[in-house]
Amino acid sequence: MQNVRPLLVIFTLLSAPPLSAQAGEVYAGIGLPGLFAGYAHPVTEKVTLRADYATLGSRKKDGNEEGIDYQGHVKIARLGAFADYFPWANSGFRLTGGVTINQIQANLRSKFAAGTIQTVGNDTNVLILPGDRFNARIRFPRVTPFLGIGYGHQPVKTTGWSFHADLGVSIGRPKLDIDTNLVERGAISQDDVDEETRELRDGLAKVRVIPQLSLGVSWRF
Repeated sequence: MQNVRPLLVIFTLLSAPPLSAQAGEVYAGIGLPGLFAGYAHPVTEKVTLRADYATLGSRKKDGNEEGIDYQGHVKIARLGAFADYFPWANSGFRLTGGVTINQIQANLRSKFAAGTIQTVGNDTNVLILPGDRFNARIRFPRVTPFLGIGYGHQPVKTTGWSFHADLGVSIGRPKLDIDTNLVERGAISQDDVDEETRELRDGLAKVRVIPQLSLGVSWRF
């Protein structure tokens, strides 16, 4: 979205007085998108910059999409760079903006059994031969803007433990790619592929954001 900009553009870093003693902070937590760890550093009395890495690892799950049985392999990981803005003094509430670099994708491999009849696309019946495939790959954008709110990571001079929480979204739509040999061998038409692709894409059309909801602890030193 061209009209969406990370909140970094509204943080007036130079307008707030610098901290007389800046305390770095390491933090970790769990939630969506998984386990994460990072580092935060205050730059003014109202702004903290930070970066973290989060991952859910890889997961395998079988399922059925639009009449085709798939073996799914999902991988979720992301690296984030954020700026936290604290509008009120002595409060941990913050506005957060930034970017995430994502490795979020799902590979769906068709589970065709040779000798069976499979319906594809425009209700076309196909006799499955050894090596036949109709695979799908779903990928979220590599780089997405992030907007959110949260608590914690505020610029303070004290050391010790604290907690933090985040609620936000990375904004981006997934892309869908199809890999099949059925058109090449004349079993189906390109129209069948287009129809099957359209049905899969309709299921993804409502997905516009990658949510983040997480809790964790910090050590300030």
